[in-house]
Amino acid sequence: MKLLVENRDKVRILTMNRPEKRNALDSELTQELLKQLRVADAEDAVDAIVLTGAGPAFCAGADLAEFKDLKDPHAAEARAELTMQLHLVFSKMTTPVVTAINGAAMGGGAGLALAGDLAVMVRGAKIGYPEAKHGIVAAIVMANLVRQIGPKAAFELVALGEGIDGERAMALGMVNRVVPEGQLMDDALYLAAKLASLPKAAMAQTKRLFYEVLDLPLEESLKRAREVNRKMRGFGKA
Repeated sequence: MKLLVENRDKVRILTMNRPEKRNALDSELTQELLKQLRVADAEDAVDAIVLTGAGPAFCAGADLAEFKDLKDPHAAEARAELTMQLHLVFSKMTTPVVTAINGAAMGGGAGLALAGDLAVMVRGAKIGYPEAKHGIVAAIVMANLVRQIGPKAAFELVALGEGIDGERAMALGMVNRVVPEGQLMDDALYLAAKLASLPKAAMAQTKRLFYEVLDLPLEESLKRAREVNRKMRGFGKA
């Protein structure tokens, strides 16, 4: 199976399972990951998600071997749409996601690493956007990157294409923690369990409002926050 699904109490663990391909995203894995994220988000018994990779890499990005065979423009467009939906789904979900970056996260893999709400990175791993070195553009992953770390740092990453280590990633605000290899899943599951322990309605509204205000002017953000404040006073601790 290209995606492993496991439950730890109220935490759903999704593990990309193509270690021989450094968990590169072909259409099948991308579709299954998108599906399972949506399934987990819809399940009452799942209150947090951990996303990680099998083997030495988190995710090498798009499967270039598959892209070489996409001669039909319609097929290429459909693949791009699928990729966009995968990177978009994280901000549309109400269930929090922790990414456990167990190794190299490159291109689309770097985009996935940052797409989660919290990120734990193993010391020695690298995050990078090498697309420009190969004559292409880090296109779909760029929007989230700029939002998270700002224009100057983001441009450096996508233009130079050089990978950065965990300490630099944390300094830029890309990840929350950098840990030794043997500690990665313990820390990721700890954070996920903490998120899962919070009242589900409050967590859902927190995440929904968080991603809304990212794209709204200040006045509109405050108005939206006022609406949520009124609504949550009615929820109490439900």
